[in-house]
Amino acid sequence: MNIFVSNLSFNVTDEDLNDFFAEYGEISSAKVIMDKFTGQSRGFGFVEMSDDEQARKAIAELDGGMVEGRAIRVSEARPREDRPAGGGGNRNGGGGFNRNKSFSRY
Repeated sequence: MNIFVSNLSFNVTDEDLNDFFAEYGEISSAKVIMDKFTGQSRGFGFVEMSDDEQARKAIAELDGGMVEGRAIRVSEARPREDRPAGGGGNRNGGGGFNRNKSFSRY
């Protein structure tokens, strides 16, 4: 089962996340999500556990727990929803300009 963990302190590492869940069973992976531009934690992560029963117990017992002064949220991860291509929500194709207009350098 894949578990979503949010409201993490920016100091929490993959190893810390693994340690939080280790007492509940075997951890397949534990990953804090990092910002690709700054390299800083985004404050959430995912833990994958091979045994669903152990995962449910970890979710029930860790949700709302305090970690470095913050109440973490722990829940079963939902599949990522499809996002429209281009991103940014710009109707003109995401480039920030209207493609139907022509521009000159001079």
